[in-house]
Amino acid sequence: MELLRGAAAVKAPVIDALRMAVATLSLDDPEPASETADAQLRRAESIVARFPIIVAVYDRLLKGLPLMEQRPDLGHAGNFLYMLTGKEPDVAATRALATYLLTVIDHGMNASTFTARVITSTRSDLYSAVTGAIGALKGPAHGGAPGPALDMVFEIGTPENAEANIRGRLERGERLMGFGHRVYKVRDPRADVLQEAAKRMNDASGDPQLRDLYLLATGVESTVLRLLDEYKPGRNLKTNVEFFTALVLHAVGLETDLFTPCFAIGRSGGWTAHCLEQLGDNRLIRPSSEYTGIKDRPWVAIEQRG
Repeated sequence: MELLRGAAAVKAPVIDALRMAVATLSLDDPEPASETADAQLRRAESIVARFPIIVAVYDRLLKGLPLMEQRPDLGHAGNFLYMLTGKEPDVAATRALATYLLTVIDHGMNASTFTARVITSTRSDLYSAVTGAIGALKGPAHGGAPGPALDMVFEIGTPENAEANIRGRLERGERLMGFGHRVYKVRDPRADVLQEAAKRMNDASGDPQLRDLYLLATGVESTVLRLLDEYKPGRNLKTNVEFFTALVLHAVGLETDLFTPCFAIGRSGGWTAHCLEQLGDNRLIRPSSEYTGIKDRPWVAIEQRG
């Protein structure tokens, strides 16, 4: 708690506070030396359970709000929203957030998961592996795109502005956050799940602002896909998970600085599962590299070098 208070005093980003706090969880481990399967599983469960608590507590410390006691009866997603907002969340918001957390829990050997497995393969501890994974997720090329995707939608403002705005971005060579994926050359299947979750959330809320934002976002999506085909033919740049992530997390009341930490809350289950799998049949992950630079260079004495 003192670490989080110190981080809040200097206004450290939420994802940085999460990374620092997770690194200290080993201090509360009742069996720090045990490497049995049961002890590793208990650690994994404890890490996953504490992620949303750390994020909610830190966000309230940043805002100078009183801290909330846990409500285990609300479940993983519901308790996070309760501790974050101070209000018992409605069923629609809880369902939408739970859908998001389950959708992003794992996605193969992405950068953060690979980081966690490499660290685990050295027989380091689970806390170190997950801390390293958070560091990888923090990078905007991996976990930082949902916020900018929503910012783009807000900047466009109305469906009528989408054409000129997107053309301008493409002609300036800007990357369109929420579109394109290193693996998928079709529409990200997770985007379908989250689009439906966003629609359900908006319909249940009855909030005209959320309804209008959903209609704007889907209109922007159509324009982007059409213009990507025009400007980048054959690239198959389609909607990815981040575009509708932004709508879901905004609809449940999260601010954009919480989007990546919330991604970490969901992905923590996948990270720890990969770590446990690595431990089950461990072998050091040590990729080889191939030198492609200049060869047969002459040696030059230090005093003769420019």
